[in-house]
Amino acid sequence: MTNTPFDDLTDVYEAMIDWPKRLAAEEPFYRRLFEEMNARRVVDVACGTGRHAAMLHAWGLHVEGSDISPSMIQRAAANFGEPPGLRWVVRGFDEPVASAEPYDVAMCVGNSLALAPDLATVERAIRQMLGAVRDGGAVVVHVLNLWRLSEGPCVWQKCKRATLPQGEVLIVKGVHRCGRQGFVDLIVTSLEGDVAMHSQSVRFLGMEAEQFDQMARAAGATEVLFFGGYQDQPYDRQASTDLVMVAKR
Repeated sequence: MTNTPFDDLTDVYEAMIDWPKRLAAEEPFYRRLFEEMNARRVVDVACGTGRHAAMLHAWGLHVEGSDISPSMIQRAAANFGEPPGLRWVVRGFDEPVASAEPYDVAMCVGNSLALAPDLATVERAIRQMLGAVRDGGAVVVHVLNLWRLSEGPCVWQKCKRATLPQGEVLIVKGVHRCGRQGFVDLIVTSLEGDVAMHSQSVRFLGMEAEQFDQMARAAGATEVLFFGGYQDQPYDRQASTDLVMVAKR
């Protein structure tokens, strides 16, 4: 089978997100939490191209970023290098986190955990993350709140023109719900020469706060908090865009 220009979507992922805006919006949440936890060591599970991990390392933290995708890890290393206190590892989020000493915080954000094939994998991932942090440490998980979406029609969220190594493209992204599953819908169209189009619909799990709570407590969490976003707002199943869990061991 011949490769298409969009077989590797790492460039699309990078171009699709307004990283300065996103990190600026999330930074106060993490700063408050990490100060409360007296965090010095963090593992970013399913780190993608390493933007969160690099931000945390810039604060002076020791950070490991891991991802199951070699392409994502290669991009993270190319973007940020591997200076003292920052390392990159190819590893699935439900695999054991090998470290000589425990972390203060383990995080899995950007809806990554909802991309697990089933709830058993989610449960293993939460267990591995809680097992990687010290007593008194915390696990942070962020997923999209599927339940705010009406079932059926796609909600188109982004339409962005970008310059990739393949040339000028138009990126369109949406999300829709079908029962207890969500789908991220992506269309990437070349705007140069012969028009080439890539479309993809990626399934993700609809996670309930109660499920996260049960999984985290079964894995050793003593306190589990939920927020509807990074501004510390209460989680509302019908209205919140996001579901953020902070599980303390």
